[in-house]
Amino acid sequence: MGTENVVAQPFPHIEPYAHGLLDVGDGNQVYWETSGNPDGKPALVVHGGPGSGGKRNARKSFDPAIYRVIQFDQRGCGESLPHAADPNVDLTHNTTEHLIADMELLRVHLGIEKWLLYGGSWGSTLILAYAERYPERVSEIILIGVTMTRPEETDWLYHGVARFLPGPWEAFRDALPESERNGNLVAAYSRLVNNPDPAVVAKAARDWCAWEDAVISHESLGNPGQYSSKPDAAMLAFVRICTHYFANNAWLPDGQLLRDAHKLAGIPAVLIHGRLDLSTPLQTAWQLAQAWPDAELHVIDDSGHTGSPTMVTTILEATARFARR
Repeated sequence: MGTENVVAQPFPHIEPYAHGLLDVGDGNQVYWETSGNPDGKPALVVHGGPGSGGKRNARKSFDPAIYRVIQFDQRGCGESLPHAADPNVDLTHNTTEHLIADMELLRVHLGIEKWLLYGGSWGSTLILAYAERYPERVSEIILIGVTMTRPEETDWLYHGVARFLPGPWEAFRDALPESERNGNLVAAYSRLVNNPDPAVVAKAARDWCAWEDAVISHESLGNPGQYSSKPDAAMLAFVRICTHYFANNAWLPDGQLLRDAHKLAGIPAVLIHGRLDLSTPLQTAWQLAQAWPDAELHVIDDSGHTGSPTMVTTILEATARFARR
C-alpha cells in the first residue's frame, strides 16, 4: 500500500447521528452509536481493554463521507449498563461468548449485512473470535496491536516482561497480600478488586494501572500514562473486567483462534503492529499472518502498543484502501 494518495492526518471529529441502548439480556444494555454516512460502508469499531469502553477517537480513522462507523461499549463499561465500577454488578454474564452474541445482535439491530471490523489489543481478540464464528458477516478486518489472549500472552504481560521492568513489577507483585505473591497474579488481583472494602479495591485498581503504565512508559511517540489517567469509575470497571477476563483466559481454549484462522479465508485483512510493543510482542501478529494468507502484516518500527504517527498513517492507508472495495 503506498502513501502518496493517502491523507496522513485523522479525519475531523464528528458527532454521531444516532445512538441507543440495546437490550442484550442478563440485565445488560449495550450502548451503541453511529456516525459518518448513514448509507455508507459499515465499519464496526471494537474497543480494547477488555473494559476500556467510552472512547470515541477511533472514528477519526474513517472517511465520514464513505463509512458508516458503528461504535459500542462492551458489557459493563463506557456508557453500557450496568457499569462494572459498581461492586454489586455481577460479571458472571460478561464473557467472550456474551460479547460475540452482543456484536451479532447489534448487527441485526442495525440492519447490516456485512461489516468491516476494526480494533486493537483485546479488541483484536474479540474480532477474531467473532469473525471465526460469523465469517460470512465480515467484509474486511483491520487489527492493531494484535492479541489472541492466549495464556502465554497473559503470562508474558503480567510475569514475563518483568525481566525488563524488575522494579515496577516487584511493586505490582508486592501490592498483593504476601500469600498471593508467588502464584497467579492476575487471579489474585481479580480477587482483590472484588474485595468488600472499597479502599482495598481502589488501591488494587491503581496498582494494576501503575503496572500497565510501566509497560508502555518507553512509548514516547504514543500515549504513555494512559491507564492511570482514567477517571476513577472507568479505572475500576477496566480493572475488574480485565482481571475477570484474563484470569479465565477469556474462556477461549488455548490456541483456538490461531488454529481456526483457516475460517477467515477470503476475508482481506491488514495487521498493524509496533515493533517496540512490550505489552503484546510481535510474535502473535507474525504467527497469525503466517496462518492467514489474506492478512497483510505491517510492522511499525517506531511504535509500541499505543501507536505513533507512522502507525496512524498506516491505519489511514488501510481504511482508505478498504473504502475502495
